[in-house]
Amino acid sequence: MPRGVRALVLPASQRRSLDELAEDLDLGSGDTRSKRSAFWTMLTLSSVIAAGGVLTDSTATVIGAMIIAPLSTPIMGIALGSVQRRRNGAVMIVLAACLVVIAFGAVFSLVLPGDYDLLSNSQIASRTSPGLLDLIAALATGFAGAVALARRDVAAVLPGVAIAISLVPPLVVVGVCLGSLEGWLALGALVLFVSNLFALVFGGMVVFAALGYGTRAEDAAGRPARHAYAAMALLFVVVFVPLAANTTLTLLINMWTGRAKDAAQQWLADSPDASVTSVDATSRTLYIHVRTPGDVPPVQPLLDRLEGQVPNGVPVVVDLMRGRRIDVGTVGD
Repeated sequence: MPRGVRALVLPASQRRSLDELAEDLDLGSGDTRSKRSAFWTMLTLSSVIAAGGVLTDSTATVIGAMIIAPLSTPIMGIALGSVQRRRNGAVMIVLAACLVVIAFGAVFSLVLPGDYDLLSNSQIASRTSPGLLDLIAALATGFAGAVALARRDVAAVLPGVAIAISLVPPLVVVGVCLGSLEGWLALGALVLFVSNLFALVFGGMVVFAALGYGTRAEDAAGRPARHAYAAMALLFVVVFVPLAANTTLTLLINMWTGRAKDAAQQWLADSPDASVTSVDATSRTLYIHVRTPGDVPPVQPLLDRLEGQVPNGVPVVVDLMRGRRIDVGTVGD
């Protein structure tokens, strides 16, 4: 990018030098032993804090782990190395760190009872079903983090960026789910982490390239290595497809549960003081939660009303909120 354009983006007096940025993001330069020792120490502590926060369902504790987690440093190092077309070992550090955090989560999962419902824990449930909005928020956070690193006058926002981009907690959830033999939940948490990693690297590459940090090793056209952008495009597809599919499925489930609630309310219309408190879909089963002082009407009309409103083959259960459930049957049978 021409110098004049870069000045419009960020005046030189406010932009950190390449040497300063590399010193912060490259764990293989300068006092390597000290930087890597600090990195692994803080990573270990943040993993323990995050595991404790996840298993106790404590949002405040998980936020504390986000603030001290150093994982964004080598991830941004990947972005800087990409625009400079230089290998700095950041990829291997990130991979090793991921394995360490996942291992901590798996070890901590041993304290959970055998019948523990992982989805009853909000810290786990919120990280096992990511959607496109998570990717959009992560992209914005990635740009914010890169700008904060590049500017001299906005470094104070970095703790907020650390909270906004979730790195260590989803990896802990991956370990907890794997330790509990819940592979699909672990995959959901891993997709969330990968989407956040992509957002940080992509945001960092765009901002660092725009500010001219890659000019020392760029080609004549002034563009970073094409293979780096190709890799980012591939990663985007890998992340986008499952997030889009999960978002679509979530929207469909919300539509079906809304229709089911309307059908259930019509079913109870002639029952005094009876009401539908909620409808949810869990483990491919539709649960209709009903509050009524007396008995509910025959359930076959409910099943008939649900036909055409939700997919055929879905089992339906009426929860009477008094510890009693009625297996209504399967829609379409």
